[in-house]
Amino acid sequence: MAKPVIAIVGRPNVGKSTLFNKLIGERRAIVEDVPGITRDRIYGETEWRGKPLMVIDTGGIEPKTDDIILQKMREQAQIAIDMADVILFVCDIRTGLLADDLDIGMMLMRSGKPVVPCINKADKIGDLPAEYYDFYQLGFEIEPIALSALHGSGSGDVLDAVLSVLPDFEAEEEDNDTVSVAVIGKPNAGKSSIVNRLCGDERCIVSDIAGTTRDAIDTTIENDYGHFNLIDTAGIRRQAKVEDRVEKFSVLRAKMAVERANVCLIMIDAKEGVTEQDEKIAGIAHEAGKASIICINKWDLIEKDNSTTNEFNKKVYDALSYMTYAPIMYISAKTGQRVDKLFEQINYVHNQTNMRVSTGMLNDVLADAIARVQPPSDKGKRLKIYYMTQISVAPPTFVIFCNNAELFHFSYQRYIENCLRQTFGFKGTPVRLIIRQKGDGEEE
Repeated sequence: MAKPVIAIVGRPNVGKSTLFNKLIGERRAIVEDVPGITRDRIYGETEWRGKPLMVIDTGGIEPKTDDIILQKMREQAQIAIDMADVILFVCDIRTGLLADDLDIGMMLMRSGKPVVPCINKADKIGDLPAEYYDFYQLGFEIEPIALSALHGSGSGDVLDAVLSVLPDFEAEEEDNDTVSVAVIGKPNAGKSSIVNRLCGDERCIVSDIAGTTRDAIDTTIENDYGHFNLIDTAGIRRQAKVEDRVEKFSVLRAKMAVERANVCLIMIDAKEGVTEQDEKIAGIAHEAGKASIICINKWDLIEKDNSTTNEFNKKVYDALSYMTYAPIMYISAKTGQRVDKLFEQINYVHNQTNMRVSTGMLNDVLADAIARVQPPSDKGKRLKIYYMTQISVAPPTFVIFCNNAELFHFSYQRYIENCLRQTFGFKGTPVRLIIRQKGDGEEE
């Protein structure tokens, strides 16, 4: 289930980043007593009363400015507001209620989102100055909450208020036969185009439904290959509504979509190759343990010879060295080249990530692997591996019991993983190994 999104907004230098750091429990945002330090959105995760939350820190909003940087910061904040489920509106009790606060308040009121007014820098919560009561003029349903982000006082009240207005996130469970597919990638990689192409077959029954967690639209498809829920991180057929060209925001969008997906299509622009931004986005799918397909889009625009594909494969896997398990497909959303093959590949990697292997078969492979390459030793102590078993799927996760976990070096874990892949496939899915030390055991 995707996490609700909480956006922290306000004018510059009111303590937004300090509150962000306090809520997520780590110093991730840069905090300086200078307006404009946070220019891009930063996101992190927290949990309150058992409820996981995603928190976005934004740059300060200057409602009326000709400064290009400040205008961009406002655009960034507006995008965060559009994506948020609840907004924390941070004001500064020391400066009191300013005209800019009122302007931002009107902007938030128009968004229609629940707003929690956070009156920051109230270091003496029990002895509030008269200026605190001025913030009631903002007119929000929730009463202003006095807090000190620096000292942490009042932050629990803020999160309680968030949970009290949070929309119901308990969406209906997906049909077990439906495969959710997140189409992720940086702006202009062809995400919406490929989704629209996938929906374009006359055999498809297409219905647009409101996304269970976001303003973006999911598209459900039924065709000869099965039932699919396509999650377009750019918003299907809504390109004109939000013109977002800020690359860093695509990481947040990808993260939210990946959480809901069974399979990820990682869109790469063939003309640009794998960029640093692509690496970040692909890494999100990998770390989340999702089955993935690397889609090289706009392949029709590339001049080719007999070695072009092999050379491109090498470049992709060099850049995404942690995802060599993911198949690469060369497609064109514009011409439809090989797009019809995507559904077969989606079903294939979905089956691979949900594969279960019996303990007996696993230990036959393990015994053969140990016989071929002896486990490592250190200072006279040799690693002894007793047995392994599979504990979960999506991704396939295995526990290996041994006598000394410290001797089970990463290189030998990679060797065991490769043996599993050679025998069982696991194409398109990460494989996770958990090393457990069983008792004291004899160490040789």
